[in-house]
Amino acid sequence: MGSHPVHGPVHGPVDPDVTPDDVRTSELDHAVVTDRLDVLAVIALGGALGAAARYGTGQLWPTTPGGLPWATLVVNVAGSFLLGLLMVYVTDVWPPRRYVRPFLGVGVLGGFTTFSAYALDARALLADGRATAALAYVAGTLALALAAVVAGALVGRVLTRARSSAR
Repeated sequence: MGSHPVHGPVHGPVDPDVTPDDVRTSELDHAVVTDRLDVLAVIALGGALGAAARYGTGQLWPTTPGGLPWATLVVNVAGSFLLGLLMVYVTDVWPPRRYVRPFLGVGVLGGFTTFSAYALDARALLADGRATAALAYVAGTLALALAAVVAGALVGRVLTRARSSAR
């Protein structure tokens, strides 16, 4: 059993590329984390909700054998759109709030969108010998997600302009 330079005994595998200098922490580091435990809890709660929504989407819309992983693609594009929309509101419309961006942006939408499933889906397509479909899926998801962020931000701008014009 090894020993961690700050936290003591290590139980389980240790990354051989990590040196003690890589993991040293100061009292300031601990104070920063302690000061933000409430934010971390909000992120965790949002992440759980977002991940549950993504899981439910995958259960309701499973990938058929030989088909494309449409649920993951739609989740990632929809989440990207919502993130673009959200950022307009948290930066330009709503008053600053400690928990809104961490809960909705990092937690809910971070848990809802999924790079890991995207990567596993692409790998599964490659393993099935569908290299063209895998490439189209990877590039298409990236292009659509980027376009969705921009579209979400544009929609947010239009909605906020319409809101301020109505006043």
